[in-house]
Amino acid sequence: MTVASQIKQTLASLKGARGTLIMYKAQTRDEETQSIYTNSLEITETIINDLEDRIKTLEFEEPQYKGN
Repeated sequence: MTVASQIKQTLASLKGARGTLIMYKAQTRDEETQSIYTNSLEITETIINDLEDRIKTLEFEEPQYKGN
């Protein structure tokens, strides 16, 4: 498995985790718990954005990884 494939797989997993966090946040009534989910979502979004940028860089530097 290439580095690009591993990063794309990690990105897909993180997007799934983000969806789960959104669902849990919507289901809870406790404000402290919602705050924790919100904080976790912000961190997850930052990591997702960083990985998406990394994928763009990889695809630019190594065109053979584009679209894989």
